Amino acid sequence: MLHTVNKSPFMSNNLDSCLQMAKKGSAILLFEDGVFAALKGTAHADKVSAANAETPVYVLGPDLAARGFSEDAVIDGVKVVDYAGFVDLAVEHDKVQAWV
Repeated sequence: MLHTVNKSPFMSNNLDSCLQMAKKGSAILLFEDGVFAALKGTAHADKVSAANAETPVYVLGPDLAARGFSEDAVIDGVKVVDYAGFVDLAVEHDKVQAWV
């Protein structure tokens, strides 16, 4: 399953809910304001890093750039994807759970 999170973890508990439900073998994509969860040095960085050890975490690069961040600001191990990468993730996984 591909889990998508589009809300900032500073404004919503969607990320926490997603991390609790994501099982090994699934993937997590952070997009829109969800990209704030992928940033180094935030209050959420440790839990995203820990989740990434079991479940791959991706972040949408164009949404990072739209919010003024470069790939250098992303937590080590979190993979940056473009729109084609987003589509590839959706195709690779049999279901998509949107945490909106």
